[in-house]
Amino acid sequence: MALHSWLLFVAAVVVLCGTPGPNMLHVLTRSVALGWRGSLPAMAGCLTALVGVLAASAAGLTALLTAVPGLFDVLRYAGAAYLAWLGFRAWTAKASPADAMPTDLPRAHLFRGGFLVGISNPKLLLFASAFLPQFVDPARPQAPQFAILVATFALVECLWYAAYALGGSSIARHLTRPRVRRWFDRATGGIFLGFSAALLASRA
Repeated sequence: MALHSWLLFVAAVVVLCGTPGPNMLHVLTRSVALGWRGSLPAMAGCLTALVGVLAASAAGLTALLTAVPGLFDVLRYAGAAYLAWLGFRAWTAKASPADAMPTDLPRAHLFRGGFLVGISNPKLLLFASAFLPQFVDPARPQAPQFAILVATFALVECLWYAAYALGGSSIARHLTRPRVRRWFDRATGGIFLGFSAALLASRA
């Protein structure tokens, strides 16, 4: 994998993972209720689901891309469209406060809750099928490249979990302010749209 492709992937994933979505909001609300230590089982559940779905999807994609060469370009354009859609959705999103969470749940329950949130997130399947292939060089062995991308995604996701958990109530307080959340969403949407254009231009 070319270094510039990996760096572009890292930049895109930092924004994608940092954007408040199901996993991040789940970790955030758990940390607000339980503290960052108490939210660790929820983080582990979310991350387990994420890595499992991405790894399984990437394994299937490797075989498909090998068998159907034309599929690579189809997925590349679909991925750019997906990023553009994420940008539009973020730009037009309406802020909603994080829900309060119970404070007396066992670790197994917290892990299971995080896992269910992660496994039910459609972003994972869309990401694996439409986004990952754009950063893979079809002329080189694809399995190692997918492994690098999945591992990179998991690491960045884990770092954002820590940031959200450590920020806890402070982050929650700022993101629940309609004006702040609106500008945050618009900035995120603009970045996604920029990434979509950059990915199309880099493979033109």
